[in-house]
Amino acid sequence: MKEHLSGLIAAPHTPMHPDGSLNLDVIEKQARCLIDNGIKAVFVCGSTGEGISLSTNERMQVVERWKAVVADALPILVHAGHHSLTEAKVLAEHAQNRIGARAIASLAPSYFKPKSIEDLVSFCAEVASAAPETPFYYYHQPGNSGVCFPMVEFLKIGAERIGNLAGLKYSYGDMMDFGRCLDFAGGEFNILLGVDEMLLAALALGARGAIGSTYNFAAPLYHNIIKAYHTGDMAAAQAEQARARELVAVLTEFGDQPAIKAAMKAIGIDCGPCRLPVRTLSDEQYEQLRAALEQIGFFTYCSKLNA
Repeated sequence: MKEHLSGLIAAPHTPMHPDGSLNLDVIEKQARCLIDNGIKAVFVCGSTGEGISLSTNERMQVVERWKAVVADALPILVHAGHHSLTEAKVLAEHAQNRIGARAIASLAPSYFKPKSIEDLVSFCAEVASAAPETPFYYYHQPGNSGVCFPMVEFLKIGAERIGNLAGLKYSYGDMMDFGRCLDFAGGEFNILLGVDEMLLAALALGARGAIGSTYNFAAPLYHNIIKAYHTGDMAAAQAEQARARELVAVLTEFGDQPAIKAAMKAIGIDCGPCRLPVRTLSDEQYEQLRAALEQIGFFTYCSKLNA
């Protein structure tokens, strides 16, 4: 349970037809792009994959398609979080028994929220118990879940109550807490950064892996950051991280989720519209986004499919 995942892990988009139904055929092209660009694993049906907006059956279809396409070429991490504990356990069990997932993860419920760390751990322990042979990661993303506790405290309590607790997907900017999580129990837990624009800071604190949305279409840029950091060229690492910040700033300007899905179209992999209530960029907005990406040099470092 304590095997540490490392390197860049992409959180892929869920491709959809214009009518909003699943377009599973696109996943093969997504997977090939990720493999071609050095991605180490995939985090399926997370925020980028609009997992919370999909039905349980749709989420199962998506992860089954990923398994069929990648086989053993990419480890699959399955987000099983759900507002319904029952549905979350169904997804966790499916991930273990049908997919053979490398790991499962769960967000906190965001309508009836846990009022304490103990409540959050209790929820996660139930989800994790449905896949007891599979490493479990808590997906810490207060911006969407509205649940924010110190994660080092979650690890202290979770270590005693969640037998398959492996670590965290840490999608929050509290780098003091992030660092304390890395330090906790002598570095026993796998703490994966989920904030792409802060990758260099996480490396400096000792992180070895990260899960992100922009790794789908800008993996070479982040590989440059990692390489420069590990070879001691801090100036180059800082310069590349600055480029990543500019990329994220452009995507944020165009609405974040709609823009990161549109960025896939810009590199030649059309993942279709977003699932309502998230809007999809209009044709005019897409062209404006593409022009903004061109201006910051995106197409000089973006992910590319091998011929």
